[in-house]
Amino acid sequence: MTMTERATGQSKERGETEVSAEHETSTAAKSKKKPKPAETFNKKTIALVYDFDGTLSPRPMQEYSFLPQLGIEAKAFWDECTQVARAQGADPLITYMHLMYKKAKEKGLRIDRADLVRQGASVELFPGVETWFDAIADYIKIRAESAGVELRHYLVSSGLTEIIEGTKIRPHFHNVFASEYWFDAYELPYPKRVITDTGKTQYLFRINKGIEDLGESINAHMPEEQRPIPFRNMIYFGDGETDVPSMALMRKSGGHAIAVHPAEKGRGYATCLDLFRAGRVDFYATADYRRGSDLFKRTCLLLDRMLADIAVQEEVWKVGRG
Repeated sequence: MTMTERATGQSKERGETEVSAEHETSTAAKSKKKPKPAETFNKKTIALVYDFDGTLSPRPMQEYSFLPQLGIEAKAFWDECTQVARAQGADPLITYMHLMYKKAKEKGLRIDRADLVRQGASVELFPGVETWFDAIADYIKIRAESAGVELRHYLVSSGLTEIIEGTKIRPHFHNVFASEYWFDAYELPYPKRVITDTGKTQYLFRINKGIEDLGESINAHMPEEQRPIPFRNMIYFGDGETDVPSMALMRKSGGHAIAVHPAEKGRGYATCLDLFRAGRVDFYATADYRRGSDLFKRTCLLLDRMLADIAVQEEVWKVGRG
């Protein structure tokens, strides 16, 4: 069960949040300037986008160090988050961030950014995650028929940026979009950014459009041919219902999605099977990121399709230029 599912107390399937490129551009003004043709074919970037809790790590990141140092049982904490959010009609993600520093204050502990970053070192990862990034890069180098293909990894999570920064795998990500505290402006940490399951789709559009500076708006119309990373060059990895909006956007926009589950065939496996049967993911597999695993092989199948498509698109581009 992911951190968001624990905070909300929701485990049944949610209705799909409709997010489409057509709606995203319908209210934006169209550019009047005709873009200059590119000197080279520039749609060669492949983006692998990951959820964190339940996808790369078996449990919510707060359960590895933060809650144990306070002597709080994980289930009791998430149950209280659910109760408070329902009683107050509050967003469950803001609620968990609020309760984290409230509980710390009650124990006489002060949360600061450096402490949360240090806690990232204790976060466990699924088998093979640490070697996954280099292994996928090696595979693309071998299989790419088009020169200059670039691979990027992104993380889009409702977990905490600070804890993620302290994990061993942070250097592998081109960018991380996650919830975050604001430490300087208040006596206690205050939520600076909260990323919900539906809000994750904004960051997929940022990757698609190449607008990763959060100070820049993504609402202005951008023709598909100008977007640096087409959705067809993207794969989203998630583990549950909280990932449905992102998976739906990916599939609807020509991209790909893979659902992962723990090795034991419990509720996580059933969720992945439901997602596959509903057409929301291309594949599902055990969260085993080692070479030779089903997850590795199925990811490589999608990469082969993407690399072939890049080669075809580049050839079409060349023919179009005469």
